[in-house]
Amino acid sequence: MWWIVGVVAVVVLIATYITWTAARVDRLHARATAAQLALDAHLVRRAAAATELAELLERPELQALARAARDAVPEERELAENDLTRALRALPRPRNSPDLTDVVVASRRVALGRQVHNDLVRDALALRRRRLVRLLGLTRKHPQPRYFDVDDPILDEIMVG
Repeated sequence: MWWIVGVVAVVVLIATYITWTAARVDRLHARATAAQLALDAHLVRRAAAATELAELLERPELQALARAARDAVPEERELAENDLTRALRALPRPRNSPDLTDVVVASRRVALGRQVHNDLVRDALALRRRRLVRLLGLTRKHPQPRYFDVDDPILDEIMVG
């Protein structure tokens, strides 16, 4: 009689662990997706700020790069954002220029958003590599998250405030 209770307890513990792991997989992938959307929003804001700056400085090449970054398809997004970052770094930088403030703030938010996104992707990929998760196919309804690898978008030589 006691062995039946023991077997039932073990089955309940295993089922609880599997359920907890499946919920963790779902939560982590949802957080990675939300971080991707937040990063995308920050990238759009930075491109818009760069467009405004390009209009103020009368730099059509910067305006074209900002537009390309804003309109890039996901497969080309990293390359377009890297081009925009390099163009922003190449601008002359007077200290505490009010024209650059929006771009600097947006770039800092992009850097933070990229860090959060890449941390969540790293955690999701680590969880996907676990033997139990692979064996039970707990990730089959989630696309595999991807890192967003770009140059550090912080314009570190610019002092704001």
